[in-house]
Amino acid sequence: MSDIEGVYEDLEADVSLEEFREAVEAKVEQMGGLADEETAAMLVAHEVGESEVGGIADIEPGMEEAKFVAKVISIGEKRTFERDSEDEDGQVVNVEVADETGSVRAAFWDDHAEAAIEELEEGQVLRIKGRPKEGFSGVEVSVDDVEPDDDTEVDVQVSDTYAIEDLSLGLSDVTLIGLLLDTDSVRTFDRDDGSEGKVSNLVLGDSTGRVRVTLWDEQADLATELEAGETVEVIDGYVKERDGSLELHVGNRGAVEEVDEDVEYVPESTPIEDLEIGQTVDIAGVVRSADPKRTFDRDDGSEGQVRNIRVQDATGDIRVALWGEKADTDVGPGDEVALGDVEIQDGWQDDLEASAGWQSTITVLESESATTSGGATDSDGASDENAGLSAFAGDGASEAATTDDTESTATASDGGDDPSDGEELEFTGVVVQAGNPLVLDDGETTMSVTTDTDVGLGEEVTARGVVRDGRLDANDVF
Repeated sequence: MSDIEGVYEDLEADVSLEEFREAVEAKVEQMGGLADEETAAMLVAHEVGESEVGGIADIEPGMEEAKFVAKVISIGEKRTFERDSEDEDGQVVNVEVADETGSVRAAFWDDHAEAAIEELEEGQVLRIKGRPKEGFSGVEVSVDDVEPDDDTEVDVQVSDTYAIEDLSLGLSDVTLIGLLLDTDSVRTFDRDDGSEGKVSNLVLGDSTGRVRVTLWDEQADLATELEAGETVEVIDGYVKERDGSLELHVGNRGAVEEVDEDVEYVPESTPIEDLEIGQTVDIAGVVRSADPKRTFDRDDGSEGQVRNIRVQDATGDIRVALWGEKADTDVGPGDEVALGDVEIQDGWQDDLEASAGWQSTITVLESESATTSGGATDSDGASDENAGLSAFAGDGASEAATTDDTESTATASDGGDDPSDGEELEFTGVVVQAGNPLVLDDGETTMSVTTDTDVGLGEEVTARGVVRDGRLDANDVF
């Protein structure tokens, strides 16, 4: 056995002995006699081993070269462009390829672009060698060499329309039909080049799951034109990752359109009795009660808002704090709701509380609300706290329904006028700023409270003490 064959036997890469010999001969010539065949073989083996990846998920922009096997998912149109200081136009075709670990856009340039249009087919398996780089929608591979591989099976779906569970990092040219669960406001930002950009978010669901959709620039205004409950089709989206979760992005080349189709969305929720502090989970149930929205001033001078609701399922109930724009959600007692990505926190009197922020989703599955977002009322004006509870038949339902949820109140010795220094005061409200001082809000008034007691945002607490310099110096917080 020759030195070359010995090194080749130890090489764990998908390359033929003939190709390896040719690479070794080229390396010897390149080194100008500074390396014998064995040394050159070891150098080539090292280079080949580094470029061979276990799957598309292992491809990174910093790699000099990547070799991998993948299936053709979609073939884009050929585009031409002008090159600087060259007479001939360039051309490129973007091909979406995937394996069991993910997907990536492969850019075929010039002669490769022509061949891609004429010879490639969706579902075909290719052996690709190329240079990874950071592209517009994630990692892209600029193809240097490609050949068909009819002997390798790649178990991935080739589809015109994706389900949410089929999305994977790097996919582009994605068409997806889903039920619109939630919308967001349009936000503006300044780009590095001085121009202004716009962004907004939607949340879509289908029978396989839920996904956040990020709309950029020209598409961003769609978030204010579409309404929850509609069925929409995303066209030419691309998949990126944020905070460990996949998101579907839509730029100026894509679109989101309302379509006349039925899409089933069944949320997978965690029973309330199984919730634990620190979890980010989905819960579902009936709204038992809903407090009025409260506004408060943050330390930076901006204004925030929060609204508390109590949600019950067959196993128990929990207070949910709706923050920011979520506080404007039109939901009241009797509504059946699904709340996605809520954070479970330590609440008042060791009870658990759920916090619904910008990343959360609030979907009204069935509405029983008759009036405003503050909750439905009967003919006597009383809050209908038990509306809709019959939808959850279970041992925990009737017990949880009897829990009394009192509203926040503020009492002062002078009957409710502004407190003066030295006055004893008891004030009950929701924590809208934690720390020392606390800031409590009872729906009409905010009160700063000096205390070392550890309480969390959204808790309803009572502070009792003496007013000094317009601030309540609390002896007790309970």
